[in-house]
Amino acid sequence: MLTNRQLQILQVIVDDFVISAQPVGSRQISKKDSITFSPATIRNEMADLEELGYLEKTHTSSGRIPSEKGYRFYVDHLLQPKTMSLKDVGLIQSIFQNQIVEMEQVIRESASILSDLTSYTTILLGPNVGKHRIKRFQIVPLTAQTAVAIIVTDNGHVENRTFTLPDGFDPSDIEKTVNILNERLIGVPLLELQSKLELEAFNVLRQHVHTADSILQSLKNVTSVQNEGKIYFGGKTNMLNQPEFHDLNKVRALLELMEKESQVISLFQPSDTGIHIRIGSENNHLAMEDLSVITATYAIGKEQEGSIAIIGPTRMDYQRVISLLDIMSSGLTRVLSNKQNGGL
Repeated sequence: MLTNRQLQILQVIVDDFVISAQPVGSRQISKKDSITFSPATIRNEMADLEELGYLEKTHTSSGRIPSEKGYRFYVDHLLQPKTMSLKDVGLIQSIFQNQIVEMEQVIRESASILSDLTSYTTILLGPNVGKHRIKRFQIVPLTAQTAVAIIVTDNGHVENRTFTLPDGFDPSDIEKTVNILNERLIGVPLLELQSKLELEAFNVLRQHVHTADSILQSLKNVTSVQNEGKIYFGGKTNMLNQPEFHDLNKVRALLELMEKESQVISLFQPSDTGIHIRIGSENNHLAMEDLSVITATYAIGKEQEGSIAIIGPTRMDYQRVISLLDIMSSGLTRVLSNKQNGGL
């Protein structure tokens, strides 16, 4: 167990290193108003903290920097909530005050604002699209041979898929097809759409549309939906501005990781609500060894859930990021659940 004096010194070192990215020395610590002991005492305590694994000494300075163990202790025991400025809160709230219709646009703008406010990389994982229920169908002809199928869901999600119209398809059949689809398939989850097309709509289509077999096949081809959430990035290259990432090999490894969807999804805590922090090697990926990931969840009604992750260096400003995530996840839950229920 660390002494009160060691706790004070560790907190000062983490807080200063977060700001400066430079090793922290005993003289720098002794100048803090909260520190009442001598530089010699501080040096002894720093040596003990290093021996215990909470601090590391760099080759270029007599100062110390936090180790991964030091960050974990700081996050678990010393972290205090940070009051956000009215400006920062206002920027986040501006997303939710806009009358944005599409859920995807709300999520995309949330990712962008979080990355701007933190200067880190933000990833938002949308809810599983396959669970969205159909609210409205529309088919819009583009040419004599092509049309776009538009599917609007209860969460404001919009799927636009272009398909080829079958030979002999009469333009008047579009209205008949749309009416039949809306009558038979509203409320069906996207993941069940293909099977329901065949079971619920096909026989009626055959009675009213003479190219029903061909149009059914075209619709089945464009309504394929995988049961996974979409990924939205904000500030994907922000790590390039961090001093820890002047090493091109580190940057390349991180960018390659972000190009692989399965690896990006692995950064999120599976189905855990609340805020979670993984530091360095806890991320179980070589490209993430100098990075921390803070994740939070947001809900869309009772059945669906999405996630937010902020990726930054291990010396990230944990207090600020956690406070921003708390505000953002609460706001997304409120607004997106309201959209699902038909509100603005």
